[in-house]
Amino acid sequence: MTAPAGTQQSSAGPLGRLALSRGTVDRATARRSDPAWVAAAWADPRTRVLVVNDSRALVRSGANGPELVFLPPGEAPAGTRFLLGADDGVAYFGVSGELSAEAIVRSDDDDVKPMSLRQAGAVLSDRDAGLFTHAVALANWHDTHTHCPQCGAPTVPAPAGHLTTCPVDGTEHFPRLDPAVIMLVTDRQDRCLLARNTAWPQRRMSLLAGFVEPGESAEQAVAREVFEETAITVGQIRYLGSQPWPMPRSLMLGFQALAMGGQQIAVDGEEIGEARWFGRAELRAGIDAGELALAPTSSIARRLIEYWYGAELPDGPDAWAAPSR
Repeated sequence: MTAPAGTQQSSAGPLGRLALSRGTVDRATARRSDPAWVAAAWADPRTRVLVVNDSRALVRSGANGPELVFLPPGEAPAGTRFLLGADDGVAYFGVSGELSAEAIVRSDDDDVKPMSLRQAGAVLSDRDAGLFTHAVALANWHDTHTHCPQCGAPTVPAPAGHLTTCPVDGTEHFPRLDPAVIMLVTDRQDRCLLARNTAWPQRRMSLLAGFVEPGESAEQAVAREVFEETAITVGQIRYLGSQPWPMPRSLMLGFQALAMGGQQIAVDGEEIGEARWFGRAELRAGIDAGELALAPTSSIARRLIEYWYGAELPDGPDAWAAPSR
């Protein structure tokens, strides 16, 4: 069966399940330009609203696992709203507004708590993960792009929230993405290259990553970033999969690359504190001993590492409280 236009699908590439690349709700793109439909959907008591703030939403421990807490429109707080989609006659909106379990959940439900997309993205259902990711991406854009870049006037969000307009010069402004590459670099011995940013705790390691520069292809960015951060030259670059990372607005493009032989790792000590080759046994031993912490399961970095390792890995020590890729 062909999916409806705008419907998200769970990832099915070589990386398998990518936590934030899932979704089942039709994005209803054709409805975004219909203000009457959007207004009617917002007035419908069946409509469900997800409140997001600072990449967080309320999550409940449900009988079938963690689930998002939705509100009817009449109980939603003030804030910028945006259409997330529609499914089986139910419209879904997001609101970037006040997030308070005490204020908007009318119960003494101890199982409800604010959780970030980074924390909850991997444990939510396909539907909820897709809605949460979509809402965080739009909320972060609206929160940081409030004025016209051409004349400086405050912009006005469109009814569906997927663009803003300038009331002075009439220009339209759409959400922007920052493409970034993240690399599974291996060598002839099939070891994996992991690195630690200088701002991270000592035991935290992840894959190399960086933003695509203007006028550069993603493959060129892979080779440049690896060389800049480790002095390693790579080839045989191939694409594996992508995942949105809307904290605040990245699209992570996952690649695999092979390091040329006879090279020595050299880091600058300013951005990258250390970089090392890991065999599978060494990596697992470091995690089991609490000496090594990998990226969280919501990140594409974790899936790339597990793709190379050949199986899921334990979480290891909790050293990923700060933002990660």
